[in-house]
Amino acid sequence: MKTVFIFLANGFEEAEALVTVDVLRRADFKVQTVSITRSKQVAGAHGVVVEADALIDDVDFSAADCLVLPGGMPGTSNLDQSEKVKTLLTHHYQKGGLLAAICAAPLVLGRLGMLKGKEAVCYPGFEKYLEGATIAKGKFAVSGNILTGKGPGCVFDFSLKLVELLSNKELAEQVADGLIWS
Repeated sequence: MKTVFIFLANGFEEAEALVTVDVLRRADFKVQTVSITRSKQVAGAHGVVVEADALIDDVDFSAADCLVLPGGMPGTSNLDQSEKVKTLLTHHYQKGGLLAAICAAPLVLGRLGMLKGKEAVCYPGFEKYLEGATIAKGKFAVSGNILTGKGPGCVFDFSLKLVELLSNKELAEQVADGLIWS
């Protein structure tokens, strides 16, 4: 079973986080939401409060297959200011683990130098933070061990691509069919 951790910071984009959780759980992956705050209660960018599964300091990330960063503001800025998040991302990236970021959140990967020489997408206006990346067209981009997504309207395509990357195209199609996604 694939294990995925989704980081939640105050001001996260609710649709990007929760749709991704839902789609990945439909694929029978083990998905944990992880609060980067001192509380499991995390407030989204639009006032939706979510209870995370765990606090970042209480999680063993050694079995992670993928780390996911939802966007939103100021959620992305809060992720980018977390040394713990950046250390976890760097370690996972260096061992070849899959990273996924959507909307504004690819800026975290860009500032860490992980997008140099790669194709990436992000929410319009955040391209300048994708240091060294070639800006791709489309709803998402896969380059090496990084998946980036454009924004909340693209979250189903982003999440289904994540299912495919973690498993296979057939499973992604089965999940899409169950969602009536075409």
